[in-house]
Amino acid sequence: MAHSAQSARTSFESREKLQDTPFTSTAPSLYNPADIEAAQPGIPDGGFAAWLQVACGFFLFFNSWGLINAFGVWQSYYTTTLLPSSSNSAVSWIGSIEAFLLCCCTIFAGPLFDRGYVRLLVWTGSFLVVFGLMMTSLCNQYWQIMLAQGLCMGIGAGGLFITSVAIIPQYFTTKRAFAIGIAASGSSLGGVIYPIVFYRLQPQLGFGWATRVVGFMALGTLLLPCICIRVRSLPATPRKQLVDFSGFRELPFCLFCLAAFVGFIGLYVPFFYISEFGATQGGLNENLAFYMLPILSSGSIVGRILPSYIADHLGPLNVLTICNIIAGILGFIWIAVHNSLGGLVIWALLYGAFSGAFVSLQPSTVVSITDDMSVVGGRLGMNTFCAALGILIGNPVAGVIVAQGWIGLQSFCGGTLLAGAVLVGLTRWSRVGWSLSQKA
Repeated sequence: MAHSAQSARTSFESREKLQDTPFTSTAPSLYNPADIEAAQPGIPDGGFAAWLQVACGFFLFFNSWGLINAFGVWQSYYTTTLLPSSSNSAVSWIGSIEAFLLCCCTIFAGPLFDRGYVRLLVWTGSFLVVFGLMMTSLCNQYWQIMLAQGLCMGIGAGGLFITSVAIIPQYFTTKRAFAIGIAASGSSLGGVIYPIVFYRLQPQLGFGWATRVVGFMALGTLLLPCICIRVRSLPATPRKQLVDFSGFRELPFCLFCLAAFVGFIGLYVPFFYISEFGATQGGLNENLAFYMLPILSSGSIVGRILPSYIADHLGPLNVLTICNIIAGILGFIWIAVHNSLGGLVIWALLYGAFSGAFVSLQPSTVVSITDDMSVVGGRLGMNTFCAALGILIGNPVAGVIVAQGWIGLQSFCGGTLLAGAVLVGLTRWSRVGWSLSQKA
């Protein structure tokens, strides 16, 4: 075993200049940091290098999920100005395809991460995201926007996202969920900043230059991960399969993937439709209605960080089950919120906070139910792909439903989130049973 580890280390040093001990295949227990540390010796659980990777993950989230969180401002512009003949459902397919490809590409990006191609993923993803934004700024037809913003940016964001969530478990044990939560808050901040930048600049500079400014911002913020991202260790024996389906032989992983699929069907519905709801049902003028999207995203900043901090003490499945239940209830409470600026602001902040946990705690949960850390990248990819299927159908279906009335849309959002909460609870049961005192 010692000879094998030394050989692997020598090989990796020559290729990546890595100094740390590689992963072993020893299986750590459920969510015990001591066991994880024993299986992956030398994890720093803090320090400059570790928190630098969190900063890199923050900006990767900022330019992947952050741009998807901000898509609502582009959807409003497309349906009212650039593509007035296209329906809400048709335009939402652009954002849904972008989100779907972000998640779908992780199936292949995860195993590539496990093989050490980390910087290639970040460099390629950064190029495609920035290139897609620049090409979007030149578009004036539906199919052009679908190619640039839907396909190109979606594929690029997939490489950024899988790296942002897979790199942090290599540097943290007891603070793992909290560190991932901080990184994931980048998506919420992106959902605040990018819509405001586009909304404020578009009337002054036009659609093209407003989108290009967003592209330059993405380029600048992606320089840090492009330069500083660094894998700490690699599996001593990488898996041969490019796509790893082994997780589907385990009941907890199957249940959690189903929970991701069902929950993500309705999770992003408010992000796509909150501005339109504020203008048509909330009694708000156009300016105030727009700012409901940044307010919703700002609530998600708290929802990314605080539940993740608590999850390090109580377990991600415990916290995720509670947050999902509350988010589902808030989906139904949305029905009662109309013609009230104060009520809509409070609802948006609360929904953003509790729904945010479903994104930030996904990686921590997958790690907690994965016994072999050498396949965690592939497992994260498969789980995210299941979420992708939910996003792919969720928002276009919501666009059809909203044409019949807002109550149907709001019930659709709340119902799918509650169903997802039930499946998260069943995942917990399959792992540790019904004992409330068990950390999971």
